[in-house]
Formats: sequence, structure tokens, C-alpha cells
Amino acid sequence: MNRRQFTSLAIGGAALAFTRQAWATGSTQDVLLARAKASLDRHHSNFALRDRVGIADFSRPSRELRFHIVDLMGGTVSSYLVAHGRGSDPTHTGWLERFSNEPNSLASSSGAYVTGDFYNGVHGQAMRLKGLDPDNYNAEPRAIVIHGAPYVSENQISTWGKIGRSEGCFAVAEHMLPQVIGLLGSGRMLYSDKV
Repeated sequence: MNRRQFTSLAIGGAALAFTRQAWATGSTQDVLLARAKASLDRHHSNFALRDRVGIADFSRPSRELRFHIVDLMGGTVSSYLVAHGRGSDPTHTGWLERFSNEPNSLASSSGAYVTGDFYNGVHGQAMRLKGLDPDNYNAEPRAIVIHGAPYVSENQISTWGKIGRSEGCFAVAEHMLPQVIGLLGSGRMLYSDKV
């Protein structure tokens, strides 16, 4: 499958979005959206597209939809499950305890990323990320990407009350990956943080 076919599949699947909702005001999401917009302005020259942003709200537990793609023009939000890194939650409580930018930390990093190209790797189709902040500039050497994973699923939540952990990557449900990276595309911002 080439990039065009992959993108068509992802956009075509938009009607089957996991959750489509209005942005909740007065919530952690609202705080993170304000931070994301400020970061979008601060790093404006890094983004080819500013119509949509991804926000990973690590204030929420892993059993909740906490990876949001916000359409800044239309005001709609698509939300998904996303894993955090093992190094961010060493006892596997389902809550992110800390961020790290250190190599081999296996932790999630905070800050702004610019989305890159698609590629096929160890986890199948994935999207590269470049960290733009002091807290995530090692994203490329650490191979922090967006990819699908079997440990991110409703079945995991039903069985364990939480999803599995990544090695620092933004891992989403395998069947939702085409939609997630199709909506984000290359040249947009992904913002990761907690309140």
C-alpha cells in the first residue's frame, strides 16, 4: 500500500471515528489546548499546516480516550486511546508519573513535535516525529513515533483496567492508526503534556 492509498483509507475511515465530540471547556483539555496553541505560535515556522493539532493529554489515565486531534477551524475533536512509555509508569498503574527525554528511559516526553513522513518499521506503518522543545529534542534519536500496537485496545481495558505501555512512543489501537496518522498527516503539530 502506498502513501496515497493509505491516506485515502484513513480519510475514508473518518466517518467511523472512534469518538467525535465538541471540545470540553473548563477541563484539562481546555488548558492543554491553550498550551498547544501557544506552542503552535512559538514554533510556527516548523509547521506546514496549522488547521489541526494532535494533543496527548497525559493528565488522564490510559483507560480513557486521551489522544485528541483537534480541528482548529471546525472545532471538532476526534479522540483515541494512546499508550505512554514504560519509563513514565514503572509500576504500571495506568497513569503517567513522569516525562523524560533521556535515551533508554523508555518514557514519554512532553512538548511540541512536528509530524513527519510515514514509513514501515518494526511495528508496521508508523509516522516519524521531531521534537521541538528542550523536553523532547531526542525524539528522533530515541525513535519516538506514532504507531499501532495490540496492547492498546478496549479488550486490554476490559481485562486489566488499563492499556499496555510503549517504550516512549505514541502507540494507538492498530485499527485506528490509519485514521490517526491520516488526520494528522505530515507537517502538523503533536503536543504532549499533562496538567
